[in-house]
Amino acid sequence: MATSETVLPERTTTPAHRDGNVLRWLTAYTASLIGDSVYFVALGWSAQKAAGPAEVGLIMAAGALPRALLMLGGGVVADRFDPRRVILASDTLRCLLILSVAAAIALTTPALWILVAVALVFGAVDALFIPAIGALPPRITSSDQLARVTGMRSLSMRLSQIAGPPIGGLAMGLGGAAAAFTVAGLLFALSLPLLLTIRMRPFGPPREKQPEPGTAWKDLLDGLRYIRRHRLIGPLVAAGAICELGLTGTLSVGMVLLNAERGWGPSGYGWIVSSFGAGAAASAALLAIAGWLPRAGLMLAGTLLVGCAGAATIALVPTLWVAVVLAALIGLSAGVFGSLDNTLIQTAADPAYLGRVASVVMLTMVGLAPLSYPLVGAAIGAWGAAPVFLGCGTFASLGVAITLASDPVRQAELPRHRPGVTA
Repeated sequence: MATSETVLPERTTTPAHRDGNVLRWLTAYTASLIGDSVYFVALGWSAQKAAGPAEVGLIMAAGALPRALLMLGGGVVADRFDPRRVILASDTLRCLLILSVAAAIALTTPALWILVAVALVFGAVDALFIPAIGALPPRITSSDQLARVTGMRSLSMRLSQIAGPPIGGLAMGLGGAAAAFTVAGLLFALSLPLLLTIRMRPFGPPREKQPEPGTAWKDLLDGLRYIRRHRLIGPLVAAGAICELGLTGTLSVGMVLLNAERGWGPSGYGWIVSSFGAGAAASAALLAIAGWLPRAGLMLAGTLLVGCAGAATIALVPTLWVAVVLAALIGLSAGVFGSLDNTLIQTAADPAYLGRVASVVMLTMVGLAPLSYPLVGAAIGAWGAAPVFLGCGTFASLGVAITLASDPVRQAELPRHRPGVTA
């Protein structure tokens, strides 16, 4: 670690919601997430004006490819360098990129190739940003506060999803795509001074013998072996990946098609999606307020089972209001599972591997999960919604079997805050 970096001294543990260091990071993270949402609104509308429907889809999806391909490499970068510096560098690049696009659009009509290039570069920079963000929380707070920080981070994500699109739409209405891109760039810029003030906790002693430094490829393979061999992290990553593959496409693409099949209309779909979001937000608030849940490993398995059962049966319910209630239960259960899964992984991971572990976890969300979208759509077109929802929920429940078959997962507990104990 460079001598110029500010580190946290040893001190009494401060609850995350009162820790200025955590709150500065959370504010910077929220500004960056809202900037992401505004950027996607601006990109979509710019694409719609420059090209046809097929090209719009191409432009909107272009960033996903480099993000998925480079994500694991981003984890290596986060572990080799200070994650805060990686976040600062990537947010600076995103800021400069988006402000440059705003200036170009203000001067001329955006060409299709420019929008594709912007999406590709933005996705590549995201591949650095996302693993570094995942590796940062254990470096800015104590392990007993990670569950609370995870809840606060989830609430931040929900806030950005609510606030970002209206801000982007307002900017588009007032000044067109150039104004929307400018707002996104300024939000990225807002996060930079906040990130500069974040104090990092020094690494503790390694929990196991570290391999000799090697090439980036060797570091990547070493990180994958570390995850595979870890008795707690390995099963948790596998369960999370299966959950994402089984449920994400079902609860996004599948829910649209189920709604059309039942004739519930746009308002019905809105109620279901809002109810799911409310349940997920409630789970984030629970973790942010409580900061600790008992029997974390068993609760993780239980909430995943409830979420899988809800996803499997929601296509069988007879009326809209029952589907809305069930969607809230699925959101609540999935939110608790995801938060506990992420917190236990971060707590157990050796500090030297945090970036690579975070990159693998995020790859299952942004890389693997979207692969299920066309499969779910084609399957529902062939067999209808009910059997596909049942099959996907059953597949996702394999994650429950993995967690329950692992002694370390069943016995896993979150670190508990004890006032007066030094961090």
